[in-house]
Amino acid sequence: MSKSLVIVESVAKTKTISKFLGNDFTVKSSVGHIKDLPKQRLGVNVEDGFEPEYITIRGKGKLLTDLRKVAANVDQVYIATDPDREGEAIASHLAEVISPHNDRVHRVRFNEITERAVKQALEHKDKVNENLVVAQKARRVVDRLVGYQVSPILWRTIYRGLSAGRVQSVALRLICEREAQIDAFIPEEYWSIAVELKGKRTDPFLANLVKIGDKKPEIHNEAEAQALNRELREQSFKVVDIKKKKVNRQPAPPFTTSTMQQEAANRLGFTAKRIMAIAQQLYEGVELGEEGSIGLITYMRTDSTRVAGEAIAEVRDYITTNYGLEYLPQSPRVHKTKSSAQDAHEAIRPASMKRTPKSLKKYLSADQYKLYELIWQRFVASQMEAAVLEQTSIDIEGGRFLLRTSGSVIVFRGFLQVYDDVKEEEQEENGENGKVPQNIQVGEALALLDVHPKQHFTKPPPRYTEASLVKELDTLGIGRPSTYALIISTLTARKYVDKQGRQLAPTDLGKTVNKILVQNFPQIFNVQFTAFMEDELDKVEAGKKQFLQVVKEFYEPFNRAVVSTEEKKDTIIEDVQEQTDEVCPKCGRPLVIRWGRNGRFMACSGYPECRHTKPLDAEEKIEGEVCENCGRDMVVKVGRYGRFLACSGYPDCKTSRPYPIGVACPQEGCNGKIIERRSKRGRTFYGCSNYPACNFVSWNKPVAKPCPSCGNNYLEERYTQADGTHLRCPKCKEKFEATAEAVYEPAAALD
Repeated sequence: MSKSLVIVESVAKTKTISKFLGNDFTVKSSVGHIKDLPKQRLGVNVEDGFEPEYITIRGKGKLLTDLRKVAANVDQVYIATDPDREGEAIASHLAEVISPHNDRVHRVRFNEITERAVKQALEHKDKVNENLVVAQKARRVVDRLVGYQVSPILWRTIYRGLSAGRVQSVALRLICEREAQIDAFIPEEYWSIAVELKGKRTDPFLANLVKIGDKKPEIHNEAEAQALNRELREQSFKVVDIKKKKVNRQPAPPFTTSTMQQEAANRLGFTAKRIMAIAQQLYEGVELGEEGSIGLITYMRTDSTRVAGEAIAEVRDYITTNYGLEYLPQSPRVHKTKSSAQDAHEAIRPASMKRTPKSLKKYLSADQYKLYELIWQRFVASQMEAAVLEQTSIDIEGGRFLLRTSGSVIVFRGFLQVYDDVKEEEQEENGENGKVPQNIQVGEALALLDVHPKQHFTKPPPRYTEASLVKELDTLGIGRPSTYALIISTLTARKYVDKQGRQLAPTDLGKTVNKILVQNFPQIFNVQFTAFMEDELDKVEAGKKQFLQVVKEFYEPFNRAVVSTEEKKDTIIEDVQEQTDEVCPKCGRPLVIRWGRNGRFMACSGYPECRHTKPLDAEEKIEGEVCENCGRDMVVKVGRYGRFLACSGYPDCKTSRPYPIGVACPQEGCNGKIIERRSKRGRTFYGCSNYPACNFVSWNKPVAKPCPSCGNNYLEERYTQADGTHLRCPKCKEKFEATAEAVYEPAAALD
């Protein structure tokens, strides 16, 4: 008979921890929460101190009976759920269930699932942290009050089944407001001028026009640019100043949940949900051959950059051995944690420096390896010496014009040996490419080779990506490490937001929901109030505020807004509906456009007396696309896997096919068309309609425009934070501005 019972949250952890502890311990899993609020009702006693009505989750009865039985026959019970608010709440509920059968119940916490960490935790048994439990209870109650009292308003004004979340709705507001900024944006033309020069002992180089007289150049149109072009060609140029200085680029701190999601999304292309799922696997344990299941990283839900002393010692030894003393700072780096961080856990780091990514590659899936390597490299780099760069700036005068060329070269790579934190594209934009002219002196005369005026247009703010939205939420203090992935996946699952490539765009439904929430709950669903509530919940956790005080202060203004909104629901319904010029063929009353589960449709304004409905005549026809079975037009429809073409004669004719983007397949000798598809993970990609005879495939949207640089017969539409939407040649990697003409040029251009 085992002497002790250890209870963890996840089944995956039980095997790993059982191996560490041996036969004297039985390790069981609670499989997450065992109690929660009821699904069918509010479950919060508003009249009696907002106490939640926790009930046993359906299906957990047999599991709890088993836990009670095992607990009654052991000496000690250790509850080792996750070291955060949710884990503490689960621990509290487990203690309530088990204590009547065994009063020797202890709380233990560990930040990594390694033998050392688990055994140390058992030696430092503790009690359940009631402040954490109360903080989780406050969050759960506030979120339930919002969800169960606002969601029904959406049901009555749009359709049943929609949801409104306290934090999710603010994230939706951010996305919708960014879209409104993009829609309202009016591009403004401006020009830049680069002058091509050559010194006596230099190769040709470009210098940018930075001043005209004592003012920065403001070139608004082609006429102004050409006038300056002519004037520049008449000048004599000489070097008037050369400045060189060395600067240090410091390494970034090890990952927090937010920064891990941002970096993995940008570098690996993973969604926030996928990142957290992979990180969970690395934390809980991966089978490493004869070693068995081992936890590879520390707890992955954290907003702290703090690192344990023993981990610092390990990584400093690793740096010395593998890179040399010149890469090791004299003293360990202490990275600053943001002021709002709870600092309950360490940063995300490898659990042991002995398990290098290369040594584990054969045991890890491709995704696990990529994320583990990223976490490893970031952690090692965070404790290395700074990179040293030499920046050079050369000023050149010609009449009233001042030109400048600048760049930087790396003198000492430092942490860049492990983790290059700047992409090659960004280095080029910043002039950090080492291409400044060498062997040049102050006073030297330069030969003018050419003048290059270039037209530009101001760009709207970019749409959020998952990475940039997580960064924004983290910066604003909205949500917590455990919530970012859930916020984004909920918005997409509810069809409030659509992913277009990596960008998050609000759907018509999302815009409608946001409009209702913002107009009727302006003081609740806003950034400042949501961030304030996060701070209030943190104060409950720290024991600085009481549960009842925080919930009551939230509920009173919230309830007034709910009552006010209920009173004007008819007005909201009218505002959401769109009037039409058509009349109902059954009763003669006007038809209106309403929302339903499958989108918008036309219905009689006399509902419920008259139930006449008809689909919207808004199905887009694609010119030249006809049904091969009946000859009728094909129209664009949207299903669970995105856009597709369907016969307009449905349901009499059920012909359908993938959505074409109007581009001929660029593969030589292929007569297929490029069509839009969705991967199993829901990501849009582009392939040839002749598959499998033709295997052309691209994650980026092909554009029917040959590359001006290398002649490749198509470009790809891409998006980056720095450049926004632009075109890039997949062959020579040259970038071009994505003008409307370029993006929508007809497929015939490839013929």
